[in-house]
Amino acid sequence: MAVPSELPDCGLDLRKVKLVITCLYFVLFVPALLLNITAARISWNLRTKSSFVVYLKSLVASDLLMTLTIPLKAGSELPGAPQWLRAFACQYSSVVFYLCMYMSMIQMGLISLDRFFKIVKPGGKRFGHSALFGRVVVVVIWVLYLSVNTIPTMVLTNEKPENNTAELCMAMKNDLGKAYHRAVIIQCNVIFLVVLVIIGVCYTCIAKKVIESYRNSGSTNVEGNRKIKVRVFIVLVVFLVCFAPYHIIRFPYVQRQVENKINCHWASLKVAKSLTLWLSSTNVCMDPFIYILLCKAFREKLYELRIFRRCFPTRTLENTEDTSVSK
Repeated sequence: MAVPSELPDCGLDLRKVKLVITCLYFVLFVPALLLNITAARISWNLRTKSSFVVYLKSLVASDLLMTLTIPLKAGSELPGAPQWLRAFACQYSSVVFYLCMYMSMIQMGLISLDRFFKIVKPGGKRFGHSALFGRVVVVVIWVLYLSVNTIPTMVLTNEKPENNTAELCMAMKNDLGKAYHRAVIIQCNVIFLVVLVIIGVCYTCIAKKVIESYRNSGSTNVEGNRKIKVRVFIVLVVFLVCFAPYHIIRFPYVQRQVENKINCHWASLKVAKSLTLWLSSTNVCMDPFIYILLCKAFREKLYELRIFRRCFPTRTLENTEDTSVSK
């Protein structure tokens, strides 16, 4: 069922909304590409000595791949975009976009757990901190997500719609595809909630442990305590600001989407979903700053770049070092 650009009595011009969101994606793409190419270059040169670095490199790969899907996603949202481009986005590029987004979340959770066991529950050289263990975990998670979520979604989004409908992606799914889509949304919300709890608990415990160490040693390093709290605060805030609004909106939107209820409520949810999805995608610009906060080796490699060296003197870099929280 086609839908006009402006729904009756809704006060929403969906064409204008799509145009604004498309512009936001293109504005995001340039800094995201520069930041993630830089992050990929730096991470490529990091020695893979621990599971932490493996997770970091996997996170960088997820963010870079997600960044590369942004132009296709933005182009498919343009008013008047050809149906073949919208269909390609529904079946392939948007599915990869979501794959990378949730893999980024999972990698953030793994990094949080790694830091937790390294700092709060230290036990010498454990197998769980080895690069081999990290590689196995990363490969298993990528394979599982691809086989359970991404590939079935692509396969089940293969119907040919009769016309350029408002919900083309749903029109490309049969009844099994729609049911599977609902299951995927539940799975994704569970991933978000689990990772949120992991990040919150792990970094809160890390901050508490390190601050207690300062106090037990008689240290009055107020600046060090402040930096630890800021690091915990930033990781949690970035995760919540980027991902929480989208996951609040997504489930009720999908209910309307699957049921094909094209009305004012659907239009409002669609606008909210589109805006919060763009907000989620800004995570590709936020993650590189988290790398700097959490990875000492990453900071050192970044400092070797001439541009960074001009912006930050040596003393500034040294003042950011806090090996109790970062690796």
